[in-house]
Amino acid sequence: MGKTPPEVDEYIKAHRSDFESELFELLKIPSVSADSRHDSDTARAADWVADQFTRIGFETEQIQTEGHPIVLARSSPIENAPTTMVYGHYDVQPPDPLDEWISPPFEPTVRDGDVYARGATDDKGQMLTHIKSAEAWMNACGSLPVNLIYVIEGEEEVGSENLEKFIVSDPDQLACDCVVISDTSQFGPGQPAITYGLRGIAYYELRLFGPAQDLHSGTFGGAVTNPANALNQILSQLIDTDGKIQVPGFYDEVIPLTTREREGFQALSFSEQRFQDLVGVDATSGESGFSTYERRCARPSFDVNGIWGGYQGEGAKTVLPAKASAKFSFRLVPNQNPKEITKNLEAFLHTLIPPGIRMELVDLHGAPGVVVPLDSPYIEASARAIEHGFGTSPVYIREGGSIPIVTTFASRLGAESLLLGWGQNDDNMHSPNEKFSLADYHRGIRTSACLWAELAHGA
Repeated sequence: MGKTPPEVDEYIKAHRSDFESELFELLKIPSVSADSRHDSDTARAADWVADQFTRIGFETEQIQTEGHPIVLARSSPIENAPTTMVYGHYDVQPPDPLDEWISPPFEPTVRDGDVYARGATDDKGQMLTHIKSAEAWMNACGSLPVNLIYVIEGEEEVGSENLEKFIVSDPDQLACDCVVISDTSQFGPGQPAITYGLRGIAYYELRLFGPAQDLHSGTFGGAVTNPANALNQILSQLIDTDGKIQVPGFYDEVIPLTTREREGFQALSFSEQRFQDLVGVDATSGESGFSTYERRCARPSFDVNGIWGGYQGEGAKTVLPAKASAKFSFRLVPNQNPKEITKNLEAFLHTLIPPGIRMELVDLHGAPGVVVPLDSPYIEASARAIEHGFGTSPVYIREGGSIPIVTTFASRLGAESLLLGWGQNDDNMHSPNEKFSLADYHRGIRTSACLWAELAHGA
């Protein structure tokens, strides 16, 4: 077992206040990547992150892109030591709606042990734990036990398009054994987790066109196919009442859950009632034969994300709309191919189109799911580090959301990703009053420092 040297742990304890102050500095920068009015702030955040690496002696550069810079930093090379990449992002979501924030989104405020600010947990606080752990090693010991590469981008919240281009252009420069990402959550308070699987996504817009213009529904209703009626009928045929998606071949490549996985999910302290209370419903639904947790994290799903067409103003207008549209998505599990799903979906939709309707299917984006084997040595090393940092063993979970860049790391770099989240599910990511536990911030730094020792010892 690799152990953190006592002087590293002592450095972390002694600089607890400094680490918080620096987190607050970063949180004050409104680095909203989606809003061009904040471009100078986003550049300032990149400079701030780059300076952190320069101060501890890392080779540091900012990769200029068509959008926001990528901060690339490397520790001094150690021959025959493993190489780990740390991925994170310094950009944040827009803070709107501002009137729902208890304290201003870019004025970090501590309440009941949590720091409230946009970006606190997504992802500035979590990302910074891995920079502070490297600082502790460098200042306490003069070197690290592993080779570290940091890739900290400024466009995660807008799709990571330029990071994707950067990786594809020269993957050899980022060659590594594994990738560490802290942009997820623990399973619950006092229950640190390793997320070993993510669902993928296939996202579409379906446009239906009928008559040349809106028609009077009294004069033409019943004689001309209504695109809004057709849209609802088509969408309803994409999934049955048992929650099974009806696109031909959709489940052909789905990898069944193992007995070990299902037993592990059952052992989690997941409360159906707490889940219902959290989302504000009085019952759950979905694919038959699976638990709520399995359905939301480890099985495919279908959802209409938006639907429109016809008159939507005040009062009544008896109109038969000329067109109607919907946006919908499938969440995919590992081994499902978004391109194959798209091909089968389009063919299936053509069989459902009624007379008098023309269809246009727009493929907005897709990414496959990913899963890391539970017996991976990197998973085992992470578990030991978490036990050191948090004082308890982690649970193993899968997440229903998607992080497309994880797939890129696997396909282009051949590297497993370790998803080690220090946040909580109620941290209000993307919502007003985003927060991050300062206790978990410090536990994350301690865990990260131990992880470098564990990986060096022989993951």
